Amino acid sequence: MTALRLDQVGVAYNGTPMVHDVSTALEPGSWLAIVGPNGAGKSTLLKAIAGLLPHTGSITLHGQSTDTLNRKQRAELLGYAAQSPVLPERLTVTDYVLLGRTPHLGPLGREGAADLDVVRQSLDRLGLGELAGRKLGTLSGGEQQRAVLARVLAQRTRLLLLDEPTAGLDIGHAQVLLERLDQLRTEDGTTVVTTLHDLSFAAQYADTLLLLDGGRVVVTGPGHEVLTASRLRRHYTANVEVLTTSTGHPVVAPIRES
Repeated sequence: MTALRLDQVGVAYNGTPMVHDVSTALEPGSWLAIVGPNGAGKSTLLKAIAGLLPHTGSITLHGQSTDTLNRKQRAELLGYAAQSPVLPERLTVTDYVLLGRTPHLGPLGREGAADLDVVRQSLDRLGLGELAGRKLGTLSGGEQQRAVLARVLAQRTRLLLLDEPTAGLDIGHAQVLLERLDQLRTEDGTTVVTTLHDLSFAAQYADTLLLLDGGRVVVTGPGHEVLTASRLRRHYTANVEVLTTSTGHPVVAPIRES
């Protein structure tokens, strides 16, 4: 059974098509990075999968059509983190991560000891245990990003949708976050779908890249097949070289034109 299947998925804003006929399938435990220039439809596609935007075509999560799922059922199957989530500055890290347990609460909507234990585990796995009592407004950008990921992890879903999880992070903090995410994927068998502007990071961490441009799929495949200099010139209007690291992964290097 595939973890996620998209068949001819399209999305429109106010009647204007933004995403056209996207089809792909992911095996459990895999990592898909959706890449493309600004305005390509990356975040729009992610929102459609998360159930935040209406779509045409079909989306299937672990064999279940999303058309048959209510909000609670969908939240039990996938966790979503927006590119710029709203973080209540006065809320503590623990209270914020507890929001991830909402889909699993009973009729009275009260967290129990088991929910608090899940939160503690999520914080510890992301190195946030010592910050549990801190307010979100006092955290650094990297710590806030990890808190967002901890909230999603606390949902205990089998599929994570993360829109630009490294946005605003320097290269070191971005690398740490992606390493932790990859470790969690390996340990839990969780399927990961991210949008990423950094093509080098996308190629190093994701099993598969899906390149969108103008809302349409250009190509899907491993990083070394998708990221070619000619393709990036055509779709990003960028003058680049694609180099190879000592580990065999492609790295996109911009070339100064003068």
